[in-house]
Amino acid sequence: MIQATLHQLAVFEATARHGSFTRAAEELYITQPTVSSQIKQLSKALGLPLFEQLGKRLYLTEAGKELLAACQEVFGQLDRLEIKLADLKGTKQGKLQLSAITTTKYFIPRLLGAFCQKYPGIDVALKVANHQQIRERMQQNQDDLYICSQLPGEMDLQAAPFLDNPLVVVAPRQHPLAGKGWIPLGKLNGETFIMREPGSGTRDAVEKLFGEHHIQVKVRLELGSNEAIKQAIAGGLGISVLSQHALHSQGLAEELAILNVEHFPLLRRWYVAYLGGKQLSAIAQAFLEFLLKQSEQITLPCLSRQATA
Repeated sequence: MIQATLHQLAVFEATARHGSFTRAAEELYITQPTVSSQIKQLSKALGLPLFEQLGKRLYLTEAGKELLAACQEVFGQLDRLEIKLADLKGTKQGKLQLSAITTTKYFIPRLLGAFCQKYPGIDVALKVANHQQIRERMQQNQDDLYICSQLPGEMDLQAAPFLDNPLVVVAPRQHPLAGKGWIPLGKLNGETFIMREPGSGTRDAVEKLFGEHHIQVKVRLELGSNEAIKQAIAGGLGISVLSQHALHSQGLAEELAILNVEHFPLLRRWYVAYLGGKQLSAIAQAFLEFLLKQSEQITLPCLSRQATA
């Protein structure tokens, strides 16, 4: 290990995380042969192979897994040292790595903007993904904090709720149910629906509710974008369930309506989470506290329900 350089360890960590020499090279802005050469030199220094290749995918050997854990600890300590040194200088500097569910794009960028104005020396990397992708990033310990509405039950996490995330049924304004004061859930049987993609927390919640009450709908479209779903609803392609945070009008306020459906809104929460046992950097801790405080000022957009009794 004494012969190994920090650069070699960084190359190894990126390769292990991506399972690919090519993707590691792209991230580090070096060539693929350079990555391969650095890994070979590191393996030679340790006296053990670090990867085995099956098909096009690289897999860590037992030695590789041990080295990856050590690399994560070393780089984590260096990150914390950099932040502590910045604190001693009277500034906060460094990098904040976040992963957030797609719907959070309606409020997280504004919060990040305010946070970065308060701490201008901080760089933020934000990955927007669905719940399945967030879970995979958690398993690989890729981020400081995770913002989601569905916590994986099988993982050891520290989590705090910070904002309501109500799910509502949205339809075209001219839909026959749009003027009703109260709609039994059974009325949705046979309705044409636009669903989020598999792996979406919203879709999981809707399918669970419909399954419990034996509701069957016709799924016409599966879309991975709330904006695309709103446009499809306005175009008369069906109805959908969306987070109320996604109802920023952008010219659609006159074309969409929230339906007064039984069991809706589905009451959910947004959570900020991190891996159990993880020591948060000073920056991550500062953003966590900032998020919990500033979320109190976030208001929900809404569409009129046009209830007529």
